[in-house]
Amino acid sequence: MERRDFLSAASLIAGLPFMPQMAFSTVLPTPGDPLKPVLLPAMPPLDHKGGMDIRVRVRSAMTNGLFSSVECAVAPKVMGPPPHYHKELDELMLVLEGVASVMVEGEVVEIAAGGWHLRPRNLTHTFWNGSDKPLRFMDMYFNQPFETFLEKIFFEYTPEKGYPFGSKERDEIMNQLNDQFGLVYAPTANDERQAIISKYGLK
Repeated sequence: MERRDFLSAASLIAGLPFMPQMAFSTVLPTPGDPLKPVLLPAMPPLDHKGGMDIRVRVRSAMTNGLFSSVECAVAPKVMGPPPHYHKELDELMLVLEGVASVMVEGEVVEIAAGGWHLRPRNLTHTFWNGSDKPLRFMDMYFNQPFETFLEKIFFEYTPEKGYPFGSKERDEIMNQLNDQFGLVYAPTANDERQAIISKYGLK
Protein backbone atom coordinates (compact mmCIF):
# COMPACT_ATOMS: atom_id res chain seq x y z
CA MET A 1 0.00 0.00 0.00
CA GLU A 2 1.32 3.43 -0.92
CA ARG A 3 2.03 6.00 1.75
CA ARG A 4 -0.43 8.40 0.19
CA ASP A 5 -3.26 5.97 0.99
CA PHE A 6 -2.84 7.14 4.59
CA LEU A 7 -5.21 4.54 5.97
CA SER A 8 -5.39 0.78 5.86
CA ALA A 9 -8.71 -0.95 5.47
CA ALA A 10 -8.45 -2.29 9.01
CA SER A 11 -7.39 0.92 10.78
CA LEU A 12 -8.80 4.32 11.56
CA ILE A 13 -5.57 6.15 10.84
CA ALA A 14 -2.34 4.98 9.24
CA GLY A 15 0.91 6.88 9.30
CA LEU A 16 3.71 8.19 7.20
CA PRO A 17 7.07 7.36 8.80
CA PHE A 18 9.33 10.27 7.98
CA MET A 19 10.93 11.29 11.26
CA PRO A 20 13.37 9.58 13.60
CA GLN A 21 11.88 7.44 16.32
CA MET A 22 10.64 9.66 19.10
CA ALA A 23 9.56 9.14 22.68
CA PHE A 24 5.91 9.85 23.32
CA SER A 25 4.18 10.50 26.61
CA THR A 26 0.70 11.39 27.77
CA VAL A 27 2.05 12.63 31.12
CA LEU A 28 0.78 16.14 31.78
CA PRO A 29 1.69 18.73 34.42
CA THR A 30 -0.05 18.60 37.78
CA PRO A 31 -3.45 20.34 37.64
CA GLY A 32 -3.19 23.77 39.17
CA ASP A 33 0.36 24.41 38.00
CA PRO A 34 0.56 27.96 36.62
CA LEU A 35 0.68 28.25 32.86
CA LYS A 36 4.00 29.39 31.49
CA PRO A 37 4.66 31.46 28.36
CA VAL A 38 5.43 29.45 25.25
CA LEU A 39 7.32 30.85 22.26
CA LEU A 40 7.28 28.83 19.05
CA PRO A 41 9.86 29.78 16.44
CA ALA A 42 8.79 30.34 12.85
CA MET A 43 9.19 27.26 10.69
CA PRO A 44 8.98 26.65 6.94
CA PRO A 45 5.66 25.26 5.70
CA LEU A 46 5.24 21.54 6.20
CA ASP A 47 5.62 19.36 3.09
CA HIS A 48 3.00 16.68 2.41
CA LYS A 49 5.65 14.35 0.92
CA GLY A 50 3.24 13.09 -1.70
CA GLY A 51 0.57 12.05 0.78
CA MET A 52 -0.07 13.38 4.25
CA ASP A 53 2.29 14.62 6.93
CA ILE A 54 1.99 16.11 10.41
CA ARG A 55 4.13 18.21 12.73
CA VAL A 56 3.28 18.98 16.36
CA ARG A 57 3.46 22.68 17.16
CA VAL A 58 1.94 22.93 20.63
CA ARG A 59 2.09 20.02 23.05
CA SER A 60 -0.47 19.44 25.78
CA ALA A 61 2.38 19.40 28.30
CA MET A 62 3.13 23.03 27.39
CA THR A 63 -0.39 24.13 28.40
CA ASN A 64 -1.13 21.98 31.47
CA GLY A 65 -3.23 19.70 29.28
CA LEU A 66 -5.58 22.43 28.10
CA PHE A 67 -4.61 22.69 24.45
CA SER A 68 -2.41 21.23 21.73
CA SER A 69 -1.94 21.92 18.04
CA VAL A 70 -0.72 19.95 15.04
CA GLU A 71 0.16 21.20 11.56
CA CYS A 72 -1.03 18.92 8.76
CA ALA A 73 -0.11 18.94 5.07
CA VAL A 74 -2.14 17.00 2.50
CA ALA A 75 -1.22 16.39 -1.14
CA PRO A 76 -3.76 17.12 -3.89
CA LYS A 77 -6.62 14.63 -4.19
CA VAL A 78 -5.70 12.77 -1.00
CA MET A 79 -8.34 11.35 1.35
CA GLY A 80 -8.15 11.56 5.13
CA PRO A 81 -9.38 9.03 7.69
CA PRO A 82 -12.63 7.07 7.56
CA PRO A 83 -15.59 8.89 9.10
CA HIS A 84 -15.34 8.75 12.89
CA TYR A 85 -16.19 10.67 16.03
CA HIS A 86 -14.50 11.52 19.31
CA LYS A 87 -16.18 10.86 22.64
CA GLU A 88 -14.41 13.68 24.49
CA LEU A 89 -12.38 15.71 22.00
CA ASP A 90 -13.36 18.97 20.28
CA GLU A 91 -11.28 19.93 17.22
CA LEU A 92 -10.75 23.36 15.70
CA MET A 93 -9.23 23.67 12.20
CA LEU A 94 -7.56 26.75 10.72
CA VAL A 95 -6.77 26.37 7.02
CA LEU A 96 -3.42 27.95 6.12
CA GLU A 97 -3.14 27.00 2.45
CA GLY A 98 -5.50 25.48 -0.11
CA VAL A 99 -9.04 24.29 0.51
CA ALA A 100 -10.10 21.63 3.00
CA SER A 101 -13.21 19.55 2.36
CA VAL A 102 -14.78 18.49 5.66
CA MET A 103 -17.75 16.18 6.10
CA VAL A 104 -19.71 16.35 9.36
CA GLU A 105 -22.75 14.11 9.81
CA GLY A 106 -22.93 13.64 6.03
CA GLU A 107 -22.78 17.36 5.16
CA VAL A 108 -19.73 18.57 3.22
CA VAL A 109 -18.31 22.07 3.59
CA GLU A 110 -15.23 23.63 2.01
CA ILE A 111 -12.90 25.78 4.08
CA ALA A 112 -10.56 28.06 2.14
CA ALA A 113 -7.28 29.47 3.44
CA GLY A 114 -7.99 31.78 6.37
CA GLY A 115 -11.18 29.93 7.29
CA TRP A 116 -11.87 28.12 10.56
CA HIS A 117 -13.98 25.04 11.26
CA LEU A 118 -15.06 23.60 14.62
CA ARG A 119 -15.80 19.89 14.90
CA PRO A 120 -17.42 19.25 18.29
CA ARG A 121 -17.23 15.88 19.98
CA ASN A 122 -19.71 13.10 19.14
CA LEU A 123 -20.25 14.28 15.55
CA THR A 124 -19.12 11.88 12.83
CA HIS A 125 -16.64 13.57 10.49
CA THR A 126 -13.73 13.24 8.11
CA PHE A 127 -11.73 15.47 5.74
CA TRP A 128 -9.86 15.41 2.44
CA ASN A 129 -8.09 17.55 -0.13
CA GLY A 130 -10.28 17.50 -3.21
CA SER A 131 -8.35 20.20 -5.06
CA ASP A 132 -5.38 20.09 -7.41
CA LYS A 133 -3.28 22.16 -5.00
CA PRO A 134 -1.69 21.29 -1.65
CA LEU A 135 -3.68 21.68 1.55
CA ARG A 136 -2.13 22.77 4.83
CA PHE A 137 -3.95 23.44 8.09
CA MET A 138 -3.58 23.65 11.84
CA ASP A 139 -5.73 21.34 13.94
CA MET A 140 -6.24 22.40 17.54
CA TYR A 141 -7.27 20.02 20.32
CA PHE A 142 -8.76 20.80 23.71
CA ASN A 143 -8.41 18.93 27.00
CA GLN A 144 -6.83 15.82 25.48
CA PRO A 145 -3.24 15.13 24.35
CA PHE A 146 -4.41 14.02 20.90
CA GLU A 147 -1.05 14.98 19.39
CA THR A 148 0.31 11.88 21.14
CA PHE A 149 -2.17 9.66 19.30
CA LEU A 150 -1.20 11.16 15.94
CA GLU A 151 2.52 10.83 16.57
CA LYS A 152 2.15 7.17 17.44
CA ILE A 153 0.21 6.52 14.24
CA PHE A 154 2.45 8.55 11.95
CA PHE A 155 5.86 7.74 13.40
CA GLU A 156 5.77 4.67 15.63
CA TYR A 157 3.28 1.97 14.62
CA THR A 158 4.16 1.85 10.93
CA PRO A 159 4.90 -0.97 8.48
CA GLU A 160 8.55 0.08 8.37
CA LYS A 161 8.75 -0.44 12.13
CA GLY A 162 7.15 -3.87 12.15
CA TYR A 163 3.44 -3.06 12.09
CA PRO A 164 2.18 -3.89 8.58
CA PHE A 165 -1.29 -2.77 7.57
CA GLY A 166 -3.86 -5.43 8.36
CA SER A 167 -1.56 -7.32 10.73
CA LYS A 168 -2.89 -8.66 14.03
CA GLU A 169 -0.26 -6.65 15.93
CA ARG A 170 -1.23 -3.38 14.31
CA ASP A 171 -4.95 -4.02 14.66
CA GLU A 172 -4.52 -4.67 18.37
CA ILE A 173 -2.51 -1.46 18.81
CA MET A 174 -5.10 0.54 16.88
CA ASN A 175 -7.92 -0.84 19.01
CA GLN A 176 -6.03 0.07 22.18
CA LEU A 177 -5.31 3.60 20.95
CA ASN A 178 -8.88 4.14 19.80
CA ASP A 179 -10.15 3.05 23.20
CA GLN A 180 -7.59 5.19 25.04
CA PHE A 181 -8.40 8.35 23.09
CA GLY A 182 -12.12 7.77 22.61
CA LEU A 183 -12.23 7.40 18.83
CA VAL A 184 -15.26 5.58 17.47
CA TYR A 185 -16.04 4.53 13.94
CA ALA A 186 -18.77 2.36 12.50
CA PRO A 187 -18.11 -1.09 11.01
CA THR A 188 -18.93 0.50 7.63
CA ALA A 189 -16.44 3.38 8.06
CA ASN A 190 -13.89 2.05 5.57
CA ASP A 191 -16.63 1.43 2.99
CA GLU A 192 -17.84 4.98 3.54
CA ARG A 193 -14.30 6.25 3.07
CA GLN A 194 -13.97 4.33 -0.19
CA ALA A 195 -17.27 5.79 -1.41
CA ILE A 196 -15.92 9.31 -0.80
CA ILE A 197 -12.72 8.43 -2.67
CA SER A 198 -14.72 7.21 -5.64
CA LYS A 199 -17.16 10.12 -5.63
CA TYR A 200 -14.50 12.85 -5.52
CA GLY A 201 -11.72 11.16 -7.49
CA LEU A 202 -9.36 10.87 -4.52
CA LYS A 203 -6.57 8.48 -3.64
